[in-house]
Amino acid sequence: MAKPKSGKYRQDEHIVDNRELGIWEALIPVFALIGMLAYNVYVFGDEAIGGSNQFILLMGGAVAAIVGFFNKVSFKSMLAEVAENIKSTTGALLILLMVGALAGTWLISGIIPAMIYYGLQVLNPTIFLAACVVISAIISVATGSSWTTSATVGIALIGIGDALGISLGMTAGAVLSGAYFGDKMSPLSDTTNLAPAMAGGDLFSHIRYMSLTTTPTILITLAVFIILGFTLDTSGDADTGGILRSIEATFDISGWLFLVPAAVIFMIVRKTPPLVALLAGTLLGGVFALIFQPGVVAGITGAAELTFESGYKGVLNAITVTTSVPTDNAALSELFYAKGMEGMLGTIWLIVCAMVFGGIMDAIGALSRITGALLGMAKSTFSLFASTVGSCLALNITASDQYLAIVVPGKMFAKAYEDRGLAPENLSRTLEDSGTVTSVLIPWNTCGAYHSATLGVSVADYMFFAIFNWLSPFTTLFFAAFGIKIAQLREQISTTK
Repeated sequence: MAKPKSGKYRQDEHIVDNRELGIWEALIPVFALIGMLAYNVYVFGDEAIGGSNQFILLMGGAVAAIVGFFNKVSFKSMLAEVAENIKSTTGALLILLMVGALAGTWLISGIIPAMIYYGLQVLNPTIFLAACVVISAIISVATGSSWTTSATVGIALIGIGDALGISLGMTAGAVLSGAYFGDKMSPLSDTTNLAPAMAGGDLFSHIRYMSLTTTPTILITLAVFIILGFTLDTSGDADTGGILRSIEATFDISGWLFLVPAAVIFMIVRKTPPLVALLAGTLLGGVFALIFQPGVVAGITGAAELTFESGYKGVLNAITVTTSVPTDNAALSELFYAKGMEGMLGTIWLIVCAMVFGGIMDAIGALSRITGALLGMAKSTFSLFASTVGSCLALNITASDQYLAIVVPGKMFAKAYEDRGLAPENLSRTLEDSGTVTSVLIPWNTCGAYHSATLGVSVADYMFFAIFNWLSPFTTLFFAAFGIKIAQLREQISTTK
């Protein structure tokens, strides 16, 4: 994934080991966090993500700190690890702000409305979900980033799906399934490069070997969404004509508007840093808004006509705060609504609090102890694979970071795979099949928080429909259980001679 935290940074990161910490002590903060979060969601429901969950993560960190004090870990060392964790998310936080800004200018410029306008004429409910998977997969393979996919075509597909009367959770699940397929398989992705680096393999052997489990998983995912498409009962077709007319009445729809997303995707493919590409997309969106939608820009400021002042104010409002474009269609009024940078602050708060919890857990040695315990349970080849999957899931939950879910198990399990005579591709594939893809299923993980905020759909709503993401770990375990395509180390050596 072309996220702002570099794979190299995480690859070089040390893992704290505390021999005085027992496994049950290491699990105390985990159980406490899960219990508090469960009760918090019970009390607040969907509103829990608005702030109370963030405080619960801090409380989980406090429990971890208490455990650390009893095991001779200083407050200074805990704070230092928290600082390193938060520092590593700086780029992610800036990207979140820029995604909010981009969504605002792409709305008032007519880019998102144009995507919805043309998409409604091409995509019908029967093929829509499967098309979301394919489109998102293509963009993600090309860019190496599920984050960029969500921030561009993902937002448009959510709008089209809503206009067609399709569940937002279904659409988001289809988008993320395709996005993470591309994220895993693209040589441009950070995680695709990081996993073989941690396992001791090479990039293209990793991609070839990973395709053995990824191909059946994506085919099953597509089959499910095709079946769902034939069973959907929507009213979208009946409303499409009215929606199209409302869009035409509100925006000047033109194919020239697609130059902006095309430019952003081109920059990402050319390995432009995502933050730079999104900033460029935001500024281009503002320029196109002034050129193509002067009435819309003036209207959101309350001005009668576009002037330099009203244009400046309209574009800056779209970038920074909540902006809505009124139409004569109630459904579109809900779609044509962007929160700007302001709307990302809750997610940023969530990520910072998650990094506090993860940092303290690492500082007291809990992450190392939990992973080590899982490694100790690996008495067979299958249990070794299962322990790797369990470690990746545990790290995604406790460390709230996709990179740590690859780095920590990768460092801990590499020697065990070698001792079993297993080629490093087995480990790198398992790290991706369980660490990369499941991160988006955890609300407080950086990936879950990002995609939920970007698509405007809660993790709870899309989790079940992110079929590729939760099916991938089961596929890799199925292959391990039946000994399917488990490369031996001697086979790898013979093929390299």
